[in-house]
Amino acid sequence: TRARRELLPGIWMDAYGYNDQFPGPTIEVNQGDRIRIVLKNELPESTSLHCHGMELPVSMDGIPGVTQDYVKPGESFPYEFTLHQEGTFFYHPHVAMQEAVGMAGPLVIHPRQTHTPAVDRDFVLLAQQFSILPNATIPNSNAMDWNFLTFNGRCGPYTTPLVCRLGERVRLRFINFSTLHQHPMH
Repeated sequence: TRARRELLPGIWMDAYGYNDQFPGPTIEVNQGDRIRIVLKNELPESTSLHCHGMELPVSMDGIPGVTQDYVKPGESFPYEFTLHQEGTFFYHPHVAMQEAVGMAGPLVIHPRQTHTPAVDRDFVLLAQQFSILPNATIPNSNAMDWNFLTFNGRCGPYTTPLVCRLGERVRLRFINFSTLHQHPMH
């Protein structure tokens, strides 16, 4: 779907997203689960859904022209498979330029057996970079550089704080979905 997001106070980005969200909602499931994700295409163009790095049947891999047909506007496609892995993954289309305008979302697969020691807080940070020209709200998907670095769809200091109590054990899951460059974390 189309999604609109305020990156910084008064600075808006018109993006593509999932469930009217940019980035898409975090999907949290358990190792061994059988999941079904129904992609309903409400975009003005064809799309797909690719669960990056996942062990799944090739017919569920979401690569148009290779493993499936495009999901055309107004159509739906069910992705259904059993989760053998555990860890931090993400989903996105396998269609040119849709990722460059925001289409991505986190997918967290919790292990059958909880890792020890257990964590008190588990955060996902999805990094994306965009080039948005002055007086524009749509990212320039042809740009070779970027001027906005977002975490979960917002720029600092407008990002959501990761609130913890002193002494809590915290897991940070970083996903770099920057289509232009890599950004060192410090």
